[in-house]
Amino acid sequence: MAFIDGTALNVALPAVQAGLHASGAQLLWIVNAYLLMLAAFILVGGSLGDKYGRKKIFMLGIALFIVASLVCGISPSIQWMISARILQGIGGALMIPGSLAIISASLQPNRRGRAIGTWSAATTLVTVVGPVLGGILADHGLWRMVFLINPPLGMISLVALHFKVPESRDESSSGSIDYLGAGLLTIGLAGFTYGFISAPKLGFQNPLVLGTLLFGIFALVIFGFVESFREHPLVPFRLFKSRTFTGSNLLTLFLYGALSAVTFFLSLNLVQVQGYTKTEAGFAFLPFVIILISMSRWAGGLVDRSGPRLPLIIGPTLVGLGFFWMSFAGLTSGPSTYWTTFFPGIVLFGIGMGFTVAPLSTSVMSSVPTQHSGTASGINNAVSRTAGVLAIAIAGSIALFAFSNSLMSRTADLNLTDQARNALKAQAQNLSGATVPAGIGQENTSQVETSIKQAFVDTFRLVTILCAIMAWISAVAAAMLVEARLHPEPE
Repeated sequence: MAFIDGTALNVALPAVQAGLHASGAQLLWIVNAYLLMLAAFILVGGSLGDKYGRKKIFMLGIALFIVASLVCGISPSIQWMISARILQGIGGALMIPGSLAIISASLQPNRRGRAIGTWSAATTLVTVVGPVLGGILADHGLWRMVFLINPPLGMISLVALHFKVPESRDESSSGSIDYLGAGLLTIGLAGFTYGFISAPKLGFQNPLVLGTLLFGIFALVIFGFVESFREHPLVPFRLFKSRTFTGSNLLTLFLYGALSAVTFFLSLNLVQVQGYTKTEAGFAFLPFVIILISMSRWAGGLVDRSGPRLPLIIGPTLVGLGFFWMSFAGLTSGPSTYWTTFFPGIVLFGIGMGFTVAPLSTSVMSSVPTQHSGTASGINNAVSRTAGVLAIAIAGSIALFAFSNSLMSRTADLNLTDQARNALKAQAQNLSGATVPAGIGQENTSQVETSIKQAFVDTFRLVTILCAIMAWISAVAAAMLVEARLHPEPE
Protein backbone atom coordinates (compact mmCIF):
# COMPACT_ATOMS: atom_id res chain seq x y z
CA MET A 1 0.00 0.00 0.00
CA ALA A 2 2.73 2.45 0.95
CA PHE A 3 4.72 1.93 -2.25
CA ILE A 4 1.72 2.00 -4.60
CA ASP A 5 0.23 5.02 -2.84
CA GLY A 6 3.35 7.16 -3.23
CA THR A 7 4.07 6.40 -6.88
CA ALA A 8 0.45 6.52 -8.05
CA LEU A 9 -0.21 9.79 -6.25
CA ASN A 10 2.84 11.47 -7.79
CA VAL A 11 1.44 10.93 -11.29
CA ALA A 12 -2.10 11.86 -10.22
CA LEU A 13 -1.07 15.13 -8.50
CA PRO A 14 -2.03 17.35 -11.48
CA ALA A 15 -5.52 15.82 -11.42
CA VAL A 16 -5.75 16.25 -7.64
CA GLN A 17 -4.74 19.91 -8.02
CA ALA A 18 -7.43 20.48 -10.64
CA GLY A 19 -10.09 18.44 -8.85
CA LEU A 20 -9.69 20.15 -5.47
CA HIS A 21 -8.63 23.57 -6.84
CA ALA A 22 -5.37 23.44 -4.91
CA SER A 23 -2.69 26.12 -5.06
CA GLY A 24 0.96 25.21 -5.49
CA ALA A 25 1.54 25.52 -1.74
CA GLN A 26 -1.47 23.29 -0.97
CA LEU A 27 -0.17 20.73 -3.47
CA LEU A 28 3.10 20.67 -1.53
CA TRP A 29 1.13 20.09 1.67
CA ILE A 30 -0.71 17.08 0.20
CA VAL A 31 2.67 15.37 -0.02
CA ASN A 32 4.30 16.91 3.05
CA ALA A 33 1.43 16.39 5.51
CA TYR A 34 1.89 12.65 5.00
CA LEU A 35 5.69 12.76 5.06
CA LEU A 36 5.70 14.99 8.14
CA MET A 37 3.76 12.46 10.22
CA LEU A 38 5.89 9.63 8.88
CA ALA A 39 9.11 11.42 9.78
CA ALA A 40 7.92 12.32 13.27
CA PHE A 41 6.24 9.06 14.32
CA ILE A 42 7.98 6.31 12.37
CA LEU A 43 10.54 6.17 15.18
CA VAL A 44 7.70 5.62 17.63
CA GLY A 45 6.39 2.90 15.31
CA GLY A 46 9.74 1.11 15.35
CA SER A 47 10.02 1.39 19.13
CA LEU A 48 6.44 0.22 19.67
CA GLY A 49 7.15 -2.79 17.47
CA ASP A 50 10.29 -3.67 19.42
CA LYS A 51 8.43 -3.39 22.73
CA TYR A 52 4.91 -4.70 22.08
CA GLY A 53 5.42 -6.92 19.04
CA ARG A 54 6.38 -6.03 15.48
CA LYS A 55 3.54 -8.00 13.92
CA LYS A 56 0.95 -6.41 16.21
CA ILE A 57 2.04 -2.83 15.50
CA PHE A 58 2.40 -3.60 11.79
CA MET A 59 -1.24 -4.74 11.69
CA LEU A 60 -2.42 -1.71 13.68
CA GLY A 61 -0.68 0.60 11.20
CA ILE A 62 -2.29 -1.14 8.24
CA ALA A 63 -5.75 -0.80 9.80
CA LEU A 64 -5.26 2.94 10.39
CA PHE A 65 -3.87 3.37 6.87
CA ILE A 66 -7.02 1.74 5.46
CA VAL A 67 -9.32 4.15 7.34
CA ALA A 68 -7.27 7.20 6.32
CA SER A 69 -7.25 6.07 2.69
CA LEU A 70 -11.04 5.90 2.70
CA VAL A 71 -11.22 9.47 4.00
CA CYS A 72 -8.71 10.63 1.36
CA GLY A 73 -10.78 8.96 -1.33
CA ILE A 74 -13.99 10.80 -0.42
CA SER A 75 -12.46 14.17 0.58
CA PRO A 76 -14.73 17.03 -0.60
CA SER A 77 -12.06 19.73 -0.24
CA ILE A 78 -8.32 20.30 -0.06
CA GLN A 79 -8.58 20.81 3.71
CA TRP A 80 -10.16 17.38 4.15
CA MET A 81 -7.50 15.85 1.94
CA ILE A 82 -4.60 17.33 3.90
CA SER A 83 -6.19 16.29 7.22
CA ALA A 84 -6.69 12.73 5.98
CA ARG A 85 -3.10 12.63 4.74
CA ILE A 86 -1.98 13.47 8.30
CA LEU A 87 -3.92 10.45 9.59
CA GLN A 88 -2.54 8.31 6.77
CA GLY A 89 0.98 9.35 7.75
CA ILE A 90 0.45 8.19 11.32
CA GLY A 91 -0.81 4.83 10.03
CA GLY A 92 2.21 4.57 7.75
CA ALA A 93 4.53 5.36 10.66
CA LEU A 94 3.20 2.34 12.54
CA MET A 95 3.17 0.15 9.44
CA ILE A 96 6.37 0.79 7.53
CA PRO A 97 9.12 -0.21 10.03
CA GLY A 98 7.55 -3.62 10.61
CA SER A 99 8.42 -5.59 7.50
CA LEU A 100 12.18 -5.05 7.45
CA ALA A 101 12.40 -5.50 11.23
CA ILE A 102 10.56 -8.84 10.99
CA ILE A 103 12.92 -10.01 8.23
CA SER A 104 16.02 -9.00 10.20
CA ALA A 105 14.76 -10.67 13.37
CA SER A 106 13.94 -13.91 11.50
CA LEU A 107 17.12 -14.49 9.46
CA GLN A 108 20.84 -14.96 10.13
CA PRO A 109 23.15 -12.07 9.08
CA ASN A 110 24.66 -14.00 6.15
CA ARG A 111 21.18 -14.44 4.60
CA ARG A 112 19.79 -10.95 5.19
CA GLY A 113 21.27 -9.33 2.09
CA ARG A 114 19.49 -11.65 -0.33
CA ALA A 115 16.33 -11.65 1.79
CA ILE A 116 16.19 -7.85 1.80
CA GLY A 117 16.90 -7.95 -1.94
CA THR A 118 13.81 -10.16 -2.30
CA TRP A 119 11.86 -7.70 -0.15
CA SER A 120 13.01 -4.86 -2.42
CA ALA A 121 12.00 -6.81 -5.53
CA ALA A 122 8.58 -7.64 -4.08
CA THR A 123 7.78 -4.08 -3.04
CA THR A 124 9.08 -2.75 -6.34
CA LEU A 125 7.06 -5.31 -8.29
CA VAL A 126 3.96 -3.88 -6.65
CA THR A 127 5.25 -0.36 -7.21
CA VAL A 128 5.49 -0.98 -10.96
CA VAL A 129 1.72 -0.67 -11.30
CA GLY A 130 1.61 2.56 -9.29
CA PRO A 131 2.56 5.20 -11.89
CA VAL A 132 0.62 3.50 -14.68
CA LEU A 133 -2.43 2.92 -12.50
CA GLY A 134 -2.32 6.49 -11.17
CA GLY A 135 -2.05 7.86 -14.71
CA ILE A 136 -4.89 5.76 -16.10
CA LEU A 137 -7.21 6.57 -13.19
CA ALA A 138 -6.40 10.30 -13.36
CA ASP A 139 -6.93 10.43 -17.14
CA HIS A 140 -10.41 8.97 -16.62
CA GLY A 141 -11.30 11.37 -13.82
CA LEU A 142 -10.94 8.65 -11.18
CA TRP A 143 -7.96 9.97 -9.21
CA ARG A 144 -9.81 9.23 -5.95
CA MET A 145 -9.34 5.53 -6.69
CA VAL A 146 -5.62 6.01 -6.05
CA PHE A 147 -6.63 6.01 -2.37
CA LEU A 148 -9.60 3.66 -2.58
CA ILE A 149 -7.50 0.74 -3.88
CA ASN A 150 -5.83 0.57 -0.46
CA PRO A 151 -8.66 -0.98 1.62
CA PRO A 152 -8.82 -4.33 -0.27
CA LEU A 153 -5.03 -4.57 -0.33
CA GLY A 154 -4.95 -3.82 3.39
CA MET A 155 -7.49 -6.52 4.21
CA ILE A 156 -5.48 -9.12 2.27
CA SER A 157 -2.34 -8.02 4.14
CA LEU A 158 -4.02 -8.34 7.53
CA VAL A 159 -5.20 -11.88 6.77
CA ALA A 160 -1.72 -12.92 5.55
CA LEU A 161 -0.04 -11.43 8.63
CA HIS A 162 -2.47 -13.08 11.02
CA PHE A 163 -2.00 -16.58 9.65
CA LYS A 164 1.55 -16.62 8.28
CA VAL A 165 3.86 -14.22 10.15
CA PRO A 166 5.32 -15.04 13.59
CA GLU A 167 5.46 -12.42 16.31
CA SER A 168 8.82 -10.98 17.39
CA ARG A 169 9.91 -8.29 19.84
CA ASP A 170 12.91 -7.01 21.76
CA GLU A 171 12.64 -9.05 24.96
CA SER A 172 15.00 -6.69 26.77
CA SER A 173 12.79 -3.64 26.12
CA SER A 174 11.37 -2.31 29.39
CA GLY A 175 11.40 1.47 29.05
CA SER A 176 8.64 3.87 28.13
CA ILE A 177 8.08 5.20 24.62
CA ASP A 178 9.55 8.65 24.00
CA TYR A 179 6.43 10.58 23.07
CA LEU A 180 8.07 13.86 24.16
CA GLY A 181 10.77 13.34 21.53
CA ALA A 182 8.16 12.58 18.87
CA GLY A 183 6.23 15.73 19.81
CA LEU A 184 9.31 17.95 19.62
CA LEU A 185 10.28 16.42 16.28
CA THR A 186 6.77 17.00 14.91
CA ILE A 187 6.71 20.62 16.04
CA GLY A 188 10.19 21.26 14.69
CA LEU A 189 9.56 19.77 11.26
CA ALA A 190 6.09 21.35 11.01
CA GLY A 191 7.45 24.82 11.78
CA PHE A 192 10.31 24.38 9.33
CA THR A 193 7.96 23.09 6.62
CA TYR A 194 5.31 25.79 7.10
CA GLY A 195 7.92 28.52 7.04
CA PHE A 196 9.50 27.43 3.76
CA ILE A 197 6.24 26.67 1.96
CA SER A 198 4.68 29.99 3.03
CA ALA A 199 7.76 32.13 2.34
CA PRO A 200 7.23 32.60 -1.43
CA LYS A 201 3.80 34.13 -0.85
CA LEU A 202 4.42 36.05 2.37
CA GLY A 203 8.17 36.68 2.20
CA PHE A 204 10.88 35.56 4.60
CA GLN A 205 10.64 38.89 6.41
CA ASN A 206 7.01 38.18 7.36
CA PRO A 207 6.80 37.70 11.18
CA LEU A 208 4.72 34.50 10.80
CA VAL A 209 7.20 32.93 8.37
CA LEU A 210 10.28 34.01 10.30
CA GLY A 211 8.69 33.03 13.62
CA THR A 212 7.69 29.53 12.51
CA LEU A 213 11.12 28.90 10.97
CA LEU A 214 12.93 29.98 14.12
CA PHE A 215 10.49 28.08 16.33
CA GLY A 216 10.95 24.96 14.20
CA ILE A 217 14.73 25.17 14.40
CA PHE A 218 14.52 25.79 18.17
CA ALA A 219 12.29 22.71 18.64
CA LEU A 220 14.70 20.53 16.65
CA VAL A 221 17.65 21.75 18.74
CA ILE A 222 15.72 21.01 21.95
CA PHE A 223 14.84 17.59 20.50
CA GLY A 224 18.53 16.77 20.08
CA PHE A 225 19.33 18.05 23.57
CA VAL A 226 16.50 16.10 25.23
CA GLU A 227 17.34 12.88 23.39
CA SER A 228 20.93 12.91 24.61
CA PHE A 229 19.77 12.78 28.27
CA ARG A 230 16.72 10.50 28.19
CA GLU A 231 17.04 6.97 29.54
CA HIS A 232 14.95 5.55 26.69
CA PRO A 233 15.30 8.04 23.83
CA LEU A 234 13.39 8.00 20.58
CA VAL A 235 16.78 8.13 18.81
CA PRO A 236 19.42 6.08 20.66
CA PHE A 237 22.53 8.04 19.73
CA ARG A 238 24.69 5.06 20.71
CA LEU A 239 23.65 3.38 17.46
CA PHE A 240 25.56 6.11 15.63
CA LYS A 241 28.82 4.79 17.08
CA SER A 242 28.74 2.57 14.00
CA ARG A 243 30.35 4.47 11.13
CA THR A 244 28.34 2.41 8.64
CA PHE A 245 25.05 3.23 10.37
CA THR A 246 25.95 6.93 10.45
CA GLY A 247 27.13 6.99 6.84
CA SER A 248 24.09 5.07 5.61
CA ASN A 249 21.70 7.52 7.24
CA LEU A 250 23.64 10.53 5.97
CA LEU A 251 23.46 9.03 2.47
CA THR A 252 19.73 8.48 2.95
CA LEU A 253 19.19 12.10 3.99
CA PHE A 254 20.73 13.58 0.85
CA LEU A 255 19.76 10.92 -1.71
CA TYR A 256 16.13 10.44 -0.70
CA GLY A 257 15.65 14.18 -0.30
CA ALA A 258 16.80 14.59 -3.90
CA LEU A 259 14.60 11.68 -5.00
CA SER A 260 11.48 13.16 -3.37
CA ALA A 261 11.95 16.57 -4.97
CA VAL A 262 12.72 15.28 -8.48
CA THR A 263 9.80 12.83 -8.66
CA PHE A 264 7.39 15.51 -7.40
CA PHE A 265 8.41 18.08 -10.01
CA LEU A 266 8.95 15.57 -12.84
CA SER A 267 5.29 14.52 -12.75
CA LEU A 268 4.12 18.13 -12.92
CA ASN A 269 6.57 18.84 -15.73
CA LEU A 270 5.49 15.89 -17.88
CA VAL A 271 1.73 16.43 -17.52
CA GLN A 272 1.23 20.17 -17.15
CA VAL A 273 4.12 21.44 -19.28
CA GLN A 274 5.34 18.82 -21.76
CA GLY A 275 1.86 17.74 -22.84
CA TYR A 276 1.93 14.10 -21.71
CA THR A 277 -1.32 12.48 -20.72
CA LYS A 278 -1.29 11.23 -17.15
CA THR A 279 -1.16 7.64 -18.45
CA GLU A 280 1.86 8.48 -20.61
CA ALA A 281 3.51 10.14 -17.61
CA GLY A 282 2.92 6.95 -15.63
CA PHE A 283 4.56 4.85 -18.34
CA ALA A 284 7.48 7.31 -18.42
CA PHE A 285 8.49 6.09 -14.95
CA LEU A 286 8.40 2.39 -15.94
CA PRO A 287 12.06 2.05 -17.06
CA PHE A 288 13.15 3.17 -13.58
CA VAL A 289 10.93 0.61 -11.86
CA ILE A 290 11.79 -2.27 -14.19
CA ILE A 291 15.52 -1.67 -13.76
CA LEU A 292 15.13 -1.47 -9.99
CA ILE A 293 13.20 -4.76 -9.91
CA SER A 294 15.80 -6.47 -12.08
CA MET A 295 18.74 -5.36 -9.96
CA SER A 296 17.38 -5.69 -6.40
CA ARG A 297 18.17 -9.35 -5.65
CA TRP A 298 21.52 -9.14 -7.45
CA ALA A 299 22.50 -6.00 -5.53
CA GLY A 300 21.42 -7.60 -2.25
CA GLY A 301 23.60 -10.61 -2.97
CA LEU A 302 26.47 -8.30 -3.91
CA VAL A 303 26.51 -6.96 -0.35
CA ASP A 304 26.74 -10.51 1.03
CA ARG A 305 29.78 -11.14 -1.19
CA SER A 306 31.71 -7.88 -1.23
CA GLY A 307 30.18 -5.42 1.24
CA PRO A 308 28.06 -2.28 0.80
CA ARG A 309 30.58 0.54 0.23
CA LEU A 310 31.22 0.20 -3.51
CA PRO A 311 27.55 -0.08 -4.60
CA LEU A 312 26.68 2.82 -2.29
CA ILE A 313 29.26 4.97 -4.08
CA ILE A 314 28.35 3.88 -7.60
CA GLY A 315 24.57 4.09 -7.10
CA PRO A 316 24.17 7.71 -5.95
CA THR A 317 26.78 8.84 -8.49
CA LEU A 318 24.64 7.41 -11.31
CA VAL A 319 21.47 8.85 -9.79
CA GLY A 320 23.07 12.30 -9.83
CA LEU A 321 24.07 11.84 -13.46
CA GLY A 322 20.47 10.88 -14.28
CA PHE A 323 19.12 14.03 -12.61
CA PHE A 324 21.74 16.15 -14.37
CA TRP A 325 20.75 14.67 -17.75
CA MET A 326 17.08 15.52 -17.16
CA SER A 327 18.01 19.12 -16.42
CA PHE A 328 18.87 19.57 -20.12
CA ALA A 329 15.34 18.71 -21.28
CA GLY A 330 13.77 21.97 -22.37
CA LEU A 331 10.25 22.57 -23.63
CA THR A 332 9.72 19.50 -25.83
CA SER A 333 7.11 18.54 -28.39
CA GLY A 334 5.65 15.88 -26.10
CA PRO A 335 5.93 12.10 -25.70
CA SER A 336 7.42 11.66 -29.19
CA THR A 337 10.71 13.10 -27.90
CA TYR A 338 10.72 11.12 -24.63
CA TRP A 339 13.42 8.68 -25.79
CA THR A 340 16.01 11.40 -26.30
CA THR A 341 14.99 13.78 -23.51
CA PHE A 342 13.82 12.14 -20.29
CA PHE A 343 14.40 8.41 -20.98
CA PRO A 344 18.24 8.37 -20.71
CA GLY A 345 18.12 10.25 -17.41
CA ILE A 346 15.43 7.94 -16.01
CA VAL A 347 17.51 4.88 -17.04
CA LEU A 348 20.59 6.25 -15.25
CA PHE A 349 18.40 7.08 -12.27
CA GLY A 350 17.01 3.52 -12.23
CA ILE A 351 20.42 1.84 -12.47
CA GLY A 352 21.73 4.07 -9.71
CA MET A 353 18.85 3.24 -7.36
CA GLY A 354 19.22 -0.44 -8.31
CA PHE A 355 22.77 -0.32 -6.97
CA THR A 356 21.60 1.55 -3.86
CA VAL A 357 18.28 0.34 -2.39
CA ALA A 358 19.07 -3.21 -1.21
CA PRO A 359 22.69 -2.46 -0.13
CA LEU A 360 21.51 0.59 1.79
CA SER A 361 18.79 -1.35 3.63
CA THR A 362 21.23 -4.17 4.38
CA SER A 363 23.96 -1.87 5.67
CA VAL A 364 21.50 -0.10 7.99
CA MET A 365 19.96 -3.28 9.41
CA SER A 366 23.25 -5.20 9.73
CA SER A 367 25.26 -2.46 11.42
CA VAL A 368 23.33 -2.60 14.71
CA PRO A 369 22.48 -5.40 17.17
CA THR A 370 19.49 -7.53 16.12
CA GLN A 371 17.41 -6.53 19.15
CA HIS A 372 17.44 -2.94 17.91
CA SER A 373 16.45 -3.80 14.36
CA GLY A 374 13.02 -2.17 14.70
CA THR A 375 14.52 1.03 16.04
CA ALA A 376 17.22 1.03 13.33
CA SER A 377 14.60 0.55 10.63
CA GLY A 378 12.54 3.34 12.16
CA ILE A 379 15.52 5.73 12.29
CA ASN A 380 16.45 5.10 8.66
CA ASN A 381 12.84 5.44 7.51
CA ALA A 382 12.50 8.61 9.60
CA VAL A 383 15.63 10.03 8.00
CA SER A 384 14.21 9.14 4.56
CA ARG A 385 10.89 10.83 5.27
CA THR A 386 12.52 13.78 7.00
CA ALA A 387 14.64 14.17 3.88
CA GLY A 388 11.44 14.22 1.82
CA VAL A 389 9.77 16.79 4.09
CA LEU A 390 12.76 19.13 4.08
CA ALA A 391 13.58 18.68 0.39
CA ILE A 392 10.01 19.26 -0.82
CA ALA A 393 9.58 22.23 1.54
CA ILE A 394 12.89 23.84 0.57
CA ALA A 395 12.79 22.87 -3.12
CA GLY A 396 9.13 23.91 -3.22
CA SER A 397 10.01 27.29 -1.76
CA ILE A 398 12.87 27.72 -4.24
CA ALA A 399 10.60 26.59 -7.07
CA LEU A 400 7.84 29.05 -6.19
CA PHE A 401 10.33 31.91 -6.05
CA ALA A 402 12.14 30.82 -9.24
CA PHE A 403 8.93 30.20 -11.20
CA SER A 404 7.47 33.58 -10.29
CA ASN A 405 10.70 35.42 -11.15
CA SER A 406 11.14 33.55 -14.44
CA LEU A 407 7.51 34.11 -15.44
CA MET A 408 7.72 37.82 -14.70
CA SER A 409 11.00 38.05 -16.61
CA ARG A 410 9.68 36.20 -19.65
CA THR A 411 6.55 38.39 -19.84
CA ALA A 412 8.31 41.68 -19.08
CA ASP A 413 8.21 42.81 -22.71
CA LEU A 414 4.52 42.12 -23.17
CA ASN A 415 2.11 45.05 -23.21
CA LEU A 416 0.17 44.23 -20.03
CA THR A 417 -1.75 46.47 -17.67
CA ASP A 418 -0.66 46.59 -14.03
CA GLN A 419 -3.84 44.74 -13.09
CA ALA A 420 -3.14 41.96 -15.61
CA ARG A 421 0.48 41.69 -14.47
CA ASN A 422 -0.58 41.41 -10.81
CA ALA A 423 -3.12 38.72 -11.75
CA LEU A 424 -0.38 36.81 -13.58
CA LYS A 425 1.92 37.07 -10.56
CA ALA A 426 -0.87 35.67 -8.37
CA GLN A 427 -1.25 32.75 -10.78
CA ALA A 428 2.47 31.98 -10.36
CA GLN A 429 1.62 30.59 -6.90
CA ASN A 430 0.04 27.62 -8.73
CA LEU A 431 3.38 26.63 -10.33
CA SER A 432 2.86 24.68 -13.56
CA GLY A 433 -0.89 24.66 -12.86
CA ALA A 434 -0.96 28.42 -13.52
CA THR A 435 -3.48 29.57 -16.12
CA VAL A 436 -3.73 32.72 -18.22
CA PRO A 437 -5.75 35.20 -16.13
CA ALA A 438 -8.57 37.30 -17.53
CA GLY A 439 -7.57 40.70 -18.82
CA ILE A 440 -4.38 39.57 -20.53
CA GLY A 441 -5.79 40.22 -23.96
CA GLN A 442 -6.21 37.85 -26.86
CA GLU A 443 -3.01 39.03 -28.55
CA ASN A 444 -0.94 38.06 -25.47
CA THR A 445 -2.64 34.79 -24.52
CA SER A 446 -0.45 32.48 -26.61
CA GLN A 447 2.77 34.15 -25.46
CA VAL A 448 1.75 33.97 -21.81
CA GLU A 449 0.86 30.27 -22.11
CA THR A 450 4.30 29.58 -23.60
CA SER A 451 5.99 31.73 -20.95
CA ILE A 452 4.28 29.72 -18.17
CA LYS A 453 5.65 26.50 -19.62
CA GLN A 454 9.13 27.90 -20.20
CA ALA A 455 9.22 29.35 -16.68
CA PHE A 456 8.46 25.94 -15.22
CA VAL A 457 11.15 24.35 -17.42
CA ASP A 458 13.61 26.89 -15.97
CA THR A 459 12.42 25.97 -12.48
CA PHE A 460 12.66 22.22 -13.13
CA ARG A 461 16.22 22.66 -14.43
CA LEU A 462 17.25 24.46 -11.24
CA VAL A 463 15.65 21.81 -9.00
CA THR A 464 17.23 18.85 -10.85
CA ILE A 465 20.71 20.38 -10.78
CA LEU A 466 20.43 21.00 -7.03
CA CYS A 467 19.21 17.42 -6.55
CA ALA A 468 22.09 16.03 -8.64
CA ILE A 469 24.51 17.79 -6.29
CA MET A 470 22.70 16.27 -3.30
CA ALA A 471 23.01 12.78 -4.82
CA TRP A 472 26.75 13.25 -5.35
CA ILE A 473 27.14 14.45 -1.74
CA SER A 474 25.51 11.18 -0.62
CA ALA A 475 28.09 9.21 -2.66
CA VAL A 476 30.87 11.09 -0.87
CA ALA A 477 29.27 10.23 2.49
CA ALA A 478 29.31 6.53 1.55
CA ALA A 479 32.96 6.69 0.46
CA MET A 480 34.03 8.36 3.70
CA LEU A 481 31.92 6.55 6.30
CA VAL A 482 30.49 3.20 5.11
CA GLU A 483 32.81 0.29 5.89
CA ALA A 484 33.89 -2.09 3.15
CA ARG A 485 32.56 -5.09 5.12
CA LEU A 486 29.63 -5.22 7.53
CA HIS A 487 30.50 -5.53 11.21
CA PRO A 488 27.44 -5.13 13.48
CA GLU A 489 28.13 -2.83 16.40
CA PRO A 490 28.12 -4.92 19.64
CA GLU A 491 25.69 -4.03 22.37
